[in-house]
Amino acid sequence: MSEYKMWIGGKWIGAESGKTYPVFNPANGMEIAQLPLGGKADVDKAVDAARKAFPIWSKKPQSERSQVAMKIASLLRENAKELGMIDTLDHGTPVKTAAATVAGKAVNFEWAAYNARSLMGHTVPQSPNELAYLQHEPIGVVALITPWNFPLSMILVKLAPALTLGNTCIIKPPSIDSLAALKLAELLEKLELPPGTINVITGPGSTVGESLASHRGVDMVSFTGSCETGKQIMALASQTVKRLHLELGGKNPVIILEDADINTAANAMAARQFSNAGQICACPGRFYVHEKVYDEFLEKFTAATQKLVVGDPGDEKTDMGPLVSAEHRDRVEGYIRSGLDEGAKIVMGGQKPTALPMKNGYFVMPMIFTNATQKMKIAREEIFGPVAVFMEKFNSDAKVIEMANDSTFGLCSYIWTRDMARGMRFANEIAVGTVWLSNALTLAPELPWTGYKESGIGEENSLYGLLEYTNLKRVHVDLTLTK
Repeated sequence: MSEYKMWIGGKWIGAESGKTYPVFNPANGMEIAQLPLGGKADVDKAVDAARKAFPIWSKKPQSERSQVAMKIASLLRENAKELGMIDTLDHGTPVKTAAATVAGKAVNFEWAAYNARSLMGHTVPQSPNELAYLQHEPIGVVALITPWNFPLSMILVKLAPALTLGNTCIIKPPSIDSLAALKLAELLEKLELPPGTINVITGPGSTVGESLASHRGVDMVSFTGSCETGKQIMALASQTVKRLHLELGGKNPVIILEDADINTAANAMAARQFSNAGQICACPGRFYVHEKVYDEFLEKFTAATQKLVVGDPGDEKTDMGPLVSAEHRDRVEGYIRSGLDEGAKIVMGGQKPTALPMKNGYFVMPMIFTNATQKMKIAREEIFGPVAVFMEKFNSDAKVIEMANDSTFGLCSYIWTRDMARGMRFANEIAVGTVWLSNALTLAPELPWTGYKESGIGEENSLYGLLEYTNLKRVHVDLTLTK
């Protein structure tokens, strides 16, 4: 077991309090490390370091900052296997996908590097005697508060644009999944950036996260996580009216129309539902299946689910590992009990493994609910676990659109049909940020990721996402003035 330090101001230091806290391997429940228990005093140090670094880093030519981003992309590819192994140990990410997930985020830094160099302002013609022009400038000190479902990937998605555009960053990784963030800091140390350009501080959201959100020295908070925590951050950030980017939860509708390719849809949606043990904001949340194909789709979806290998995330054969923590496992099990109490029926799964080695880990077997209604808790709240929720059958396009939109969330939706014109009419009516038409999941740094309603504020990825990390300045020049 190892004891780690935080990276603040270009130095490895312990918490001001001298305290540490344990983290556990979710596959077996064993303690694997002790991390510094950061607090307000440590946040003050990190903010001070980031503020001192900002005038140095932000004034470097964009070409130089873009070269740094390209070097980070290379470091990620070179160290993807080790970083992936840390995610497997710390989070339970199946080893068959862990390294590729990390390496894939190298593209985010390359994309930011290329596009930051072309993110120019423009002139606005006012009159023959006046020049008005617009320019984008870095915001300042940005706090990146990231979730545990993809502990390293979510950091990289935010760090790429924030850093490349000239901001200095304070990374607050998830308290239970911080090892990959600290390894990332170790790699970034090799770049010899101005001290304080990037800082990593560990500890709980109730102290570190709240201190960052309310700190006067923090100019922006970019947060990904639960809607409840996002609202708390919004309230704290309002005290200093700082810039906010919030990527929150979803309860995403899947609509299976009667002309869909049922076999393809069932296999694709089963893979998406149980990927990362269902701990993905873009996972299906509610299945609406047309009455003509309901039984066929449910049968094929169940068959696809039964083929998934659940077990040791260090085994190359494993498709689905454990949930991230005992606390989250208990939360998911609470939703399962709620579904049963409210009258939903279990088709398969939902139980805890009783055999070793999974018995001691935080596993919940893939499960499928049917007969769920709009008012049930499992149909309205984000479960964030390996639980598929099948709603009652439908036979009306207008009605299913109404039910799909009956949610406080608006992150994404999946619509399966062979009739693209009909599918596009659905896409126009569903109140979400992303719609996949007969497609499982496509993400890329060129494409924006955003949500409607309580699913968030602002854009991740794309040129829109780059602009989130800049201030827009307007400058006027009187051309009639002479010496």
